[in-house]
Amino acid sequence: MRTTLCLIIIIAIAEIFLSCRVNKMNQSITTSGLYSDKAVTQVMEKVYDWQLANPVTINEKNSNDWARGAFYSGVMRAYKATKNEKYLNGAMKWSDAIGWQRANRLRHADDHTRGQTFLEIYAITKDPKMISGIRGTFDTLIAEPKPGREDWWWCDALFMAPPVLARLGEATGDARYFNYLNVMWWDATDFLFDKEENLYYRDKNFFDRRTANGKKVFWSRGNGWVMGGLVQVLEHLPKSNVHYNRYLELYKQMATKIASVQQPDGLWRASLLDPLEVPFKETSGSGFFTFAIAWGINNGHLDRNKFLPVVRQAWQGLVNSVEPGGKLGWVQQIGDRPNNVSADDNQEYGSGALLMAGTEMLKLND
Repeated sequence: MRTTLCLIIIIAIAEIFLSCRVNKMNQSITTSGLYSDKAVTQVMEKVYDWQLANPVTINEKNSNDWARGAFYSGVMRAYKATKNEKYLNGAMKWSDAIGWQRANRLRHADDHTRGQTFLEIYAITKDPKMISGIRGTFDTLIAEPKPGREDWWWCDALFMAPPVLARLGEATGDARYFNYLNVMWWDATDFLFDKEENLYYRDKNFFDRRTANGKKVFWSRGNGWVMGGLVQVLEHLPKSNVHYNRYLELYKQMATKIASVQQPDGLWRASLLDPLEVPFKETSGSGFFTFAIAWGINNGHLDRNKFLPVVRQAWQGLVNSVEPGGKLGWVQQIGDRPNNVSADDNQEYGSGALLMAGTEMLKLND
């Protein structure tokens, strides 16, 4: 009896071991498939198609225009990476519908976000009408400047306006746009950046705030906005610019910090230093982090061996958050701090961030 029992136990253990090996092999095959060009482009197209067919109606409000602007910034990156005409056609249609003009508020960085898409299309068509409005906006601001900590008083602003200025400087050859960008960025950074944590506070209201667990409050999407803007500044600011290396050093510091607080499922939590404050994954901040870190690998600024596992795990987490029909879930809604999020939550800027991340995943394969 004892011998029989021992034999049964041994067989059971062997079966469990074999099952684990098979599951691990299947998981490896499935995981590797996630990173192929075909798989990445399919996910990008599904997310784009679903989002285009399901616009977020509150983004029609002027004050929420940046949410759609961030989506189309991702759309244009998708076009550049894939040359799929439907991305360009979608961005052109949207830009035509809004008359190639900024949103209503002259000084508010959110209302400059559209300019990223306008300037990307201008780089293809060279039609001056596409950038005349946004160029006039910044000409006015340069003539009547305010400090960065006043006009760009919240960290999200570092995604909205700086990439437009960097592209304007590149497109026109006018150094005024680079100079204005540099002065504004570094004053806002001196105001909002925590040098101990290498992260940005969302705004001054969070300087002394702590979570219930006593941690500093650093919002995931807020820092995602900064990383997404920083990458675009580095892309379009001349390497000869006196501030270029300063931006690059800031980027490396932030990338290292962000990688260190990634969670086991590959994504990040809404409160970066206190995952328990909102114990759910969040895909908009995570999308921007995936994009920015993958960009650093692709451009030789981050060590591939160290950061590639971070990016691959993050991409898997994003893909796992896309429903079969193409809806990206777990996107924290419009706000200014870590807040609850659910599988059903979607927003256009989350899809834009995923498209940006996808373009750099494709380059990793190259």
